[in-house]
Amino acid sequence: MTNDPSVSGPMLAASLLLPVVAAALVDLEGRVLLQQRPEGKSLAGLWEFPGGKIEPGETPEAALIRELEEELAIVVPHACLAPATFASAPLGDRHLLLLLYITRKWTGVPRALEATALRWVRPNEMHALPMPPADRPLIGLLDALI
Repeated sequence: MTNDPSVSGPMLAASLLLPVVAAALVDLEGRVLLQQRPEGKSLAGLWEFPGGKIEPGETPEAALIRELEEELAIVVPHACLAPATFASAPLGDRHLLLLLYITRKWTGVPRALEATALRWVRPNEMHALPMPPADRPLIGLLDALI
């Protein structure tokens, strides 16, 4: 790795990188579950894929399984998480690295435990919804995959 920004682009300290995980839960009709960020949180009111931060010592998959249980009251088996893609976006003084997984199998009925609302939408319908900057680039890929 080089420190010459003309070769590698701007350098980012690892401590400024914020890795998060998210899931595209896909139902039998090819719709994806989005949740609306609650008031009082950053990006309040925007629609996003459920998920959250990876805690120290957690694998991305373990973090996502935990987050889905905490946020939606569902259980997703590790084997049912398929890595799909990632997105990268500035987030204040940090930089967000969003790892997106797709799952079509879970136990339980998703409930909005931390979000304002839940909504099942087709990927092409996501373009009309206000979404965080890191989530937007994932729409086209989801549309192609589902």
